[in-house]
Amino acid sequence: MVQIEQFNNFVDEYEKWYEDYTEVYQSELEAIKEHFIKLPENIRGIEVGLGTGRFAKPLGIKEGVEPANEMAVKASKRGIEVVKGVAENLPYGDLQFDFVLFVTICYLDNLERAIVQAHRVLKHKGSLIIAFLDKDQPIAREYKERRHRSSFFRKSRFYGVKHVKDMIKQEGFKNLEFNQTLFGNLDEIKAIQPPKPGYGEGSFVVVRAIKK
Repeated sequence: MVQIEQFNNFVDEYEKWYEDYTEVYQSELEAIKEHFIKLPENIRGIEVGLGTGRFAKPLGIKEGVEPANEMAVKASKRGIEVVKGVAENLPYGDLQFDFVLFVTICYLDNLERAIVQAHRVLKHKGSLIIAFLDKDQPIAREYKERRHRSSFFRKSRFYGVKHVKDMIKQEGFKNLEFNQTLFGNLDEIKAIQPPKPGYGEGSFVVVRAIKK
């Protein structure tokens, strides 16, 4: 992941964002949860790039990967087992998990390599779940415009839905399902927004795909 030190140095700023934008955060969680309720019970999965555990904890994910030490400390305090590593070289053997979740692909050095690694560690018929800001929608555009003033988005890379979809399919995943949330500009969102199917309207898109 790019600029690991920025996450070590700005943990408090990172955490404050979730307090300042509670409705945005909860809307994102609801969109991801809609895919989680379709998963079987009693399964094992990870979040890759789990930060301070803001998504893993409420989603019931018990373990994951995080390269930034200070972020990992916060996640551990939330009861998550954290393994130090990066998305492009996951520190696990093959066929380990029933699902792999990504919520921070804009910070990855190589998304394609990360998807290859997710495919490797997933069991057959396991689920890949990727949540991301669509580069063609308002919030990602806003972040790009002010990235020079941001501690976190200076070197981030935003993706369009087609690009993400093509990479997922290229690795052999099938049965892609999409939903979306965050309709409008960031500072206009003052209530939790329920997710809608598909993509092309909301800034936050979640896709689930199945390993053959």
